[in-house]
Amino acid sequence: MRIPLPIIRTNSDSHPGGRSALTCRFRCGDACFHEVPNTTTNPYVGDVIAEAVSRRTTLRAAAVVTAAAAVSGTVTVAAPKADAAEAAKAAEAAGVSERGGSSRGRGARGLRFNPVVPNTADVVTIPDGYAQNIVIRWGEPILRGAPAFDPENQTAEAQAKQFGYNNDFLALLPLPGERDRQVLVANHEYTDEVLMFRGYDAANPTKQQVEVAWAAHGLSAVVVEGDRRTGKLTPVPRHPINRRVTATSEFKVTGPAAGSDLLKTSADPTGTKVLGTLNNCSGGVTPWGTTLHGEENFNQYFANATRATDKRYGLGTGASERKWERFDKRFDVAQEPNEPHRFGYVVELDPYDPTSKPRKHTALGRFKHEGATVRLTEDGRPVVYTGDDERFDYFYKFIGSKRMKKGSSRAVREHNLSLLDEGTLYVAKLTGDSPAIEIDGSGKLPADGEFDGSGEWIPLATATADGAVSHVEGMTADEVFVFTRLAGDKVGATKMDRPEDIEPNPHTGKVYVALTNNTNRGVGSNAKADEANPRNANKHGQVLELTERWNRADSKKFAWTLFLVAGDPNDPATYFAGFPKEDVSPISCPDNVAFDSYGNLWISTDGNQLGSHDGLFGVATRGERRGELKQFLTMPNGAETCGPVIQDRRVLVSVQHPGEIDGATAEKPLSAWPDGEGKINRPAVVAVWRKDGCDIGV
Repeated sequence: MRIPLPIIRTNSDSHPGGRSALTCRFRCGDACFHEVPNTTTNPYVGDVIAEAVSRRTTLRAAAVVTAAAAVSGTVTVAAPKADAAEAAKAAEAAGVSERGGSSRGRGARGLRFNPVVPNTADVVTIPDGYAQNIVIRWGEPILRGAPAFDPENQTAEAQAKQFGYNNDFLALLPLPGERDRQVLVANHEYTDEVLMFRGYDAANPTKQQVEVAWAAHGLSAVVVEGDRRTGKLTPVPRHPINRRVTATSEFKVTGPAAGSDLLKTSADPTGTKVLGTLNNCSGGVTPWGTTLHGEENFNQYFANATRATDKRYGLGTGASERKWERFDKRFDVAQEPNEPHRFGYVVELDPYDPTSKPRKHTALGRFKHEGATVRLTEDGRPVVYTGDDERFDYFYKFIGSKRMKKGSSRAVREHNLSLLDEGTLYVAKLTGDSPAIEIDGSGKLPADGEFDGSGEWIPLATATADGAVSHVEGMTADEVFVFTRLAGDKVGATKMDRPEDIEPNPHTGKVYVALTNNTNRGVGSNAKADEANPRNANKHGQVLELTERWNRADSKKFAWTLFLVAGDPNDPATYFAGFPKEDVSPISCPDNVAFDSYGNLWISTDGNQLGSHDGLFGVATRGERRGELKQFLTMPNGAETCGPVIQDRRVLVSVQHPGEIDGATAEKPLSAWPDGEGKINRPAVVAVWRKDGCDIGV
């Protein structure tokens, strides 16, 4: 039965992926409004329509939306109470509660909750029978000597001791010897100066505002304590393991490009030391107990770039949005041409040692890393999957050559911290299995009844203890690792629709790639249809399922198929792994992904185009309920769902950029979350658990 949501309007319809202009401006520097950086003619992977399901499942696909589904429509931010009331009325008419009924519904193990109704309420909406708490907000003290947050008197010194801004990736790590405590690690992707500072003048930011923003970027590590009766988590301020890493912290450059002439600057003639990390989006946890963090839209922080390599990475020719170049010449490419080459890497942090220096791993390549996740080979070598979050760019795999050691001694830990410095970097090339004449761009099925194919990992460069070797004609090894996008161009890698988070299923070994969207598909001179992307104007995105040959992490070949094609289930151009579409929630713009202990895939969204707020979804990946997708929560006004952590007894999410809506300012917030009407919006981490104390979704 269909639940109609209120028809509401927005002033952000022209912005890709349903984002507000404010989000595009501060998160990625209006990347979608600039010329596409990848102008090669390499093949391209995009949307696959629902008719692309296999013969076995075509007849199962229905065109009816679940009672938890929304009507596609024009979106805006209306008054939150009115939105909630309208959603409640629609839900009541359909015979379910606003939050999906009882705490336990049908579904795969781990997903037995009644799905949340899509809505535009200005709250974190969760299923009935569940509870939540805000774990930690932007500005809360975590280090010794940190003052309480005061939005009217922000200083860089205070912010460097407080939880950072716009938390994205999250990790919860065990803390041996401390009962009920864990280490929470968070990325702080970017700053929203318009929402942070009252009276902010974008044309003339002050030195103090800029220095606060530097301190609000980076990473946080903070010990949290769990309530044994619930899933509630609270921070433990001033714990000796707590840590802040900012845009001015010192990093060690490691791997084959360390010391390269391409990385040397006037402040660092060695090319081995970098100040800060920027725009950390998603990440991963390593089997040896560290965390990885992907530097994504670093290009937006630099000004006055003119080179072709800069253009390929999206650097602008004029002033930057935040005007940091006025206060530190390293952000002015005209003065420090190599400084941008020192960003765009995977960062590794040892969260158990607050005195350790974080590392930037050049062997994993330089591009807009969404994140990085690790799987071990049968003999214990690391394999890292990472995507380049840009329209028409690529996804990659690194196969390490050194084996992980077990143990916790200093020597073992130092060895494991070097695992990502030696090995081979690969880029993906996908091939369809149907004749090209059968792919006409309309989404019509080829004769074999499905869109799928094979792929190979093309080597780009290999790093060893004795040096590095390029596998790309006309490029040195240093150039491959620093200008990795150009290396992918040269070897004919397959263009993707913003490859974001990539996660191997710990139960099956299959790898899932979140492809958020790409409305430029087939526009102008952009790549035309092929078997992997037979539909134009991809605004909802999809999830690709990749199976390595023999299920070996170090294989050089793979098979691929589409697991989910996002959108309104009532739209024929959607697909949910063959599961009946009357029994799934609508989903748009998949972004971060994670797995629970049952092998279910959890997906957070960014830029929902279906008339409701972004949310978190769980979907079964195997068994008779494979493809059953259910919405677990929704975000407040203007917020994006990030960093899901799925534990047996709790779910954690980052509520990123709440209130980031066109026209919003610190003086005029357009969300009341989290602290009430008229209060400054504060990104935060939220924990959700079952009220009865049982495991999530069982």
